[in-house]
Amino acid sequence: QFTLVESGGASVQPGESLTLSCVHSGVPVGYYAIGWFRQVPGRDREGVACIKLNNGDAGYAEHMKGRFIISLDKDTDAVYLQIKDLKSDDTGMYYCATRRFGCPPIYQTSGFYSPSDFRPWGQGTQVTVSS
Repeated sequence: QFTLVESGGASVQPGESLTLSCVHSGVPVGYYAIGWFRQVPGRDREGVACIKLNNGDAGYAEHMKGRFIISLDKDTDAVYLQIKDLKSDDTGMYYCATRRFGCPPIYQTSGFYSPSDFRPWGQGTQVTVSS
């Protein structure tokens, strides 16, 4: 059974940076990937980044690369999402989730990874950006 625990969410001001952590256990790193998703009020859950656990190959949703950086630490079984230059639109719950056999293609309609391609999920961590 896989477990995913997110942490690192906080209340910050616009322009600041934040690094979220997803610690996983029981996930076969040889052929699984982990994605980071955000759910902002009024919008569907959006997959912003994904990383393969065996080699660190990463992918990003359209328009997300640059401000969002996904990385992993194999020694601690952690996947991180660094968010730079936070904006009020980034406010929401951030989740990590696993996907068998690597990262899927970006969903063309939305420009994000689709949440239906990932399971199971962590409980999420809240990010609030306001001045």
